Amino acid sequence: MPRGASLPARADSRLLLTWVAWVSAGEAVGFLAPALAQVAATLLNPSMVTAALVAAGAAEGALLGWSQAHVLTRRLPALSAARWIAGTAVAAAIAWFIGLLLWSDPEAWPAWPLGAQIAVGALAAAVLLCSIGFAQWLELRRHLAGSGWWVAGTAAAWCVGLSVFFAVATPLWQPGQALWLTLVIGVCAGALMAVSMAVVTGLVLVRMLRAASRRATSAPPARYGAV
Repeated sequence: MPRGASLPARADSRLLLTWVAWVSAGEAVGFLAPALAQVAATLLNPSMVTAALVAAGAAEGALLGWSQAHVLTRRLPALSAARWIAGTAVAAAIAWFIGLLLWSDPEAWPAWPLGAQIAVGALAAAVLLCSIGFAQWLELRRHLAGSGWWVAGTAAAWCVGLSVFFAVATPLWQPGQALWLTLVIGVCAGALMAVSMAVVTGLVLVRMLRAASRRATSAPPARYGAV
């Protein structure tokens, strides 16, 4: 094997590590916005909790989008960081709104027909999980072949991340718990969610970039006719 044969693998590893570090930090810090908004709205004006969380969700999305764009533009220099960040912010706000809508009246769900529960739940879950990936794909498709996989990969990443969050936070949150303890548990669970989401999206990104590179390398050279 030629000496340089391992260079692409090392480059992929560096990209993955850089992505996980930046995106984990961006999402973990961004998640503080909804956590603090919930506490502030609960203490000051409970009727504003939903609006505060949706606005804070947009801030979380903006920080996540910025951290991703910071790494991604190194490999795709033409990618618009502004469009990527704005799309992520809007999609995150939509995802928060859908999630809050589902939990706004949990006692009403059992009264619905089973078919309606399944249909609405599946649609809401699809929008919640795919919203960020779809918004980012609108920009990514301009710069990367096969970018449709990003929507599915991002949905899988958030499915893993949210599963980690609820697996950690739900058993630790207890009725009558001090507000500061509830906040600490949520922030710690959010940090673990951020890392797991970043790892999955990083693996998806590396695979997509590698596949695009292989396609570009194997493409036949352009033929020029006589001038």
